Amino acid sequence: MSSPTGALILSFNFYNLVRGKFLGQLYALLGLILVITTSNITQAQPVSVRVVRDSGVWRMERDGKPYVIRGAGGQVELPLMVQCGANSLRTWGIERAQQILDSAHRMGLTVMLGLWMGHERHGFDYDDPVAVREQYLHFASVIDRFKNHPALLCWGIGNEVDLFYSNIKVWDAIQELAAYVHAHDPHHPTSTVTAGLDSMEVHWINTKAPDIDILGVNTYGDLEQALTRIRSYGWDKAYMITEWGPNGHWEVAKTPWGAPLEPSSEAKFRSYQRRFGLIQDRIVDGCLGSYAFLWGQKQETTESWYGLLDAQGRPTRAVDALTAGWTGKPVTRMAPVLEHLLTSTPEHPDSPWLVTAGDWVEVRLPQALPAVELTWKVLPEATNTKAGGDFEQSLGALRVPMRTRAEGRCLFKAPSEEGAYRMVALAVNRDGQIAYANRPFYVLPPRPSRRWAWRWNFFARP
Repeated sequence: MSSPTGALILSFNFYNLVRGKFLGQLYALLGLILVITTSNITQAQPVSVRVVRDSGVWRMERDGKPYVIRGAGGQVELPLMVQCGANSLRTWGIERAQQILDSAHRMGLTVMLGLWMGHERHGFDYDDPVAVREQYLHFASVIDRFKNHPALLCWGIGNEVDLFYSNIKVWDAIQELAAYVHAHDPHHPTSTVTAGLDSMEVHWINTKAPDIDILGVNTYGDLEQALTRIRSYGWDKAYMITEWGPNGHWEVAKTPWGAPLEPSSEAKFRSYQRRFGLIQDRIVDGCLGSYAFLWGQKQETTESWYGLLDAQGRPTRAVDALTAGWTGKPVTRMAPVLEHLLTSTPEHPDSPWLVTAGDWVEVRLPQALPAVELTWKVLPEATNTKAGGDFEQSLGALRVPMRTRAEGRCLFKAPSEEGAYRMVALAVNRDGQIAYANRPFYVLPPRPSRRWAWRWNFFARP
């Protein structure tokens, strides 16, 4: 899934444009200038990063000083990331690696640079020696290219290669690259990232990939268990939490029709707040820090489940929790508070919500939200959901008649087609911070007309 980027692509493209034509020669010259310019930082002196054991506790040192990772996964809105107190970002692959490293360096951020190893579930065959060798040579060249970049913090060799896999030869391939790093890049440690924490994966990494210096764990609802069990599972080196956030869509209650109940932005604020504290408590146990997920926005079951920002780059309430944790200071300008959505009937906010096609339905907020812009929309429930963060197509809002009312109320006409949907409320304050809540509902078939109601009732009798 990775591909060469930056100067290599530019130089290749400009070379192909040079065919004795003046315009081609001009483009080639401009491309060469750009290559030289963008390669300056890459050729700079690296900043040495070490993982050391001090008085029995693993810790990270950067440029000889203690370094605790206060990071997020994602490569957008970097000035906001810095403003909120982060010191590092994580990538999963090398797309735009040159640009990301250069931008991070200018802003004082470090980068955990991901090398996206092929996944068995995506069709990569670790029994194919040619494919394995080509992958190794490709990433060896990437390591050689970026190893001296001053923004580089560590190498992330593979992400969740253990998800739905059976071929343990993948750990041999990871070991081969980790050994290459140790032989050719003495300034940066190696890591690999697992999907959750499993004692068997710890065993395979210990035995088959001993050149891995740091174990990265992606974990959500099981974060606390992962933090407390990692030593008993046999990992005796440094570790970090490389993805964390609210409970995953696979870890929450569902409606009778199978729609997962997404926590509101306020519920997620509490999750990030509490879980950041749990991670910090494990620094004394060799935890090097963490990367919260996701600094950006993506469609994954819903449009808002994991995004710390929305599609316009506006920060959610969860960013307040991270900012307080990263800076150690209380946040003075906070995002709006939105707990959940209610229907017109008195019921628990997680109760199944059934409406009839074509009926007018009311939904409301449980509390007033002063000084915000409040918008509502109806989305179809996602059906083509994937695993492991694989790409999902964004869903557009449906065109349904809607009337907004005072005090956080909305009257809308239920879609005409039977099926699963979500009502979404979005609040934006004057500072461009957002809060949201959504609630799944199911549209039942329309009622029969009065003309045929007696026949419907007759045939509907048991």
